[in-house]
Amino acid sequence: MTAIFVWGAELFPPNPFRSSLNYRNLKLSEVKKILYSKIHEERLCALLILVDKFEKGEIEEKEKVFTFYIKNAKQANNWDLVDLSAPKIVGKYLIDKPKDLLYKFAVSKNLWEKRISIISTYAFIKEWKYEDTFKIAEILMDDKHDLIHKAVGWMLREVGKKSIKDEEKFLKKYSKKMPRTMLRYAIERFPEEKRLVYLNKK
Repeated sequence: MTAIFVWGAELFPPNPFRSSLNYRNLKLSEVKKILYSKIHEERLCALLILVDKFEKGEIEEKEKVFTFYIKNAKQANNWDLVDLSAPKIVGKYLIDKPKDLLYKFAVSKNLWEKRISIISTYAFIKEWKYEDTFKIAEILMDDKHDLIHKAVGWMLREVGKKSIKDEEKFLKKYSKKMPRTMLRYAIERFPEEKRLVYLNKK
């Protein structure tokens, strides 16, 4: 795979996780160059650099990284790019702030913005906050894309790890309506007998 060069240094995308740690001090203007690469691993490296900057940064730095991420969100254009960055940047930043952006992304025509909207709520779930996960899941219920079905189902499953009661309350209302893949992901950890009850509902 072709290496890329940043400020005279060679960055090898085959190991983007290790590379991101070596380039955490890059300016955002340089990170942007990597983020707009045509190579998936290079975009991943750029996003991991952003995650590291966000986690290590003070309040002002976190805001800059969040703003940069949102402005360039469409470059997180694969499921793993979203999953490895959105909860750690968007979710963490918005955890104590208004969530309007997530609802805007949920109705976007862009697949990756929609995935960001639901996957970002993973950060909220970890803090035992599920309201936005459920609301965004409702918005995405009729989405046609398999990657959205999987993402919503996954987040519902994560809610269940915290509170099976709250997950089942949602499922009792929507299990007959939700796409099969979404349902299968949501009930993946249920006992077999209970899984079959949900799968056989019509």
